[in-house]
Amino acid sequence: MYYATEALLLSRDLSFSKHSAVITAFGQHFVKTGVLDPSLHRYLLDAFDLRNLGDYGAVRAVEDADAREALENARAFCAAIRTHLASTET
Repeated sequence: MYYATEALLLSRDLSFSKHSAVITAFGQHFVKTGVLDPSLHRYLLDAFDLRNLGDYGAVRAVEDADAREALENARAFCAAIRTHLASTET
C-alpha cells in the first residue's frame, strides 16, 4: 500500500522521504479533495499502525484476524489506486 501511495503521489510530482509524510500527503491531495474515498486513507493508516506494531511492538504481536483484514484492505486499496492511475493516463 505504501508503494502504491508513493506511485500515486509521483503521478503529481510529489515525493516524500518519511512514511508519515506520504500518508499525510495522500490524505491532503487525494482524500480531502474528493478524488478517492476516505476509507482508503483509513486502510493506509491502519496498515501503517499494524506495520509499526509488527516491527516494534514488544507487548503484543499482530493477530491473524488483523493481518487478514489488512490484506483485504490492501487489495481494495491497490485496486482503487490502479484504477485511478489508469483513468488519468494520457
